Amino acid sequence: MDHHNHAHDHAHHTTPTSTTAGHDHGVGDQGGQGGHGGHGGMAMTFYFGYEHVELLFSGMVINSPGEMVGACIGVFLLAILYEGLKIGRETLLRRSQVNVRYNSMPLPGSDGTVLMETHKTVGQRMLSPGHFLQTLLHVIQVVVSYFLMLVFMTYNAYLCIAVAAGAGMGYFLFSWKKAVVVDITEHCH
Repeated sequence: MDHHNHAHDHAHHTTPTSTTAGHDHGVGDQGGQGGHGGHGGMAMTFYFGYEHVELLFSGMVINSPGEMVGACIGVFLLAILYEGLKIGRETLLRRSQVNVRYNSMPLPGSDGTVLMETHKTVGQRMLSPGHFLQTLLHVIQVVVSYFLMLVFMTYNAYLCIAVAAGAGMGYFLFSWKKAVVVDITEHCH
């Protein structure tokens, strides 16, 4: 009998505590984020908010407009870095290419002419400093891309806008120097 009463008292004491904790958590979430759960769940819709927003790591929690502005600037710069890494790797690859070969093949044209299509084949050695650097930059690029994906998955509209704006700015700053590769085609009569 005592055991039953003890179990009943234990349940009586724990139930209000868990209910209260859940209630407080829900109220806190509704106040700053429109229903976004900080620790209790992940938002599945876009929202504007700057309270109790976790950013990538458990210790990085945004709780004020100033912190949100700082986080958006950081995410913006991270997205620019990602675009810079992509273009930088392509530029580095073109500079470190060796073993250039040209392959030509005749192709009949529609008007009776013969077109000589020339393809440029390039490559680099696997055990070379350039390839090791490419590998390191590739790893950094992958990590940064997943960070940006996880930031976007917070569904916080401010952070999502920062990711999109940073990607656009990075493309604007770096991609205009990107070389266009065109096959060399010669006309022979």
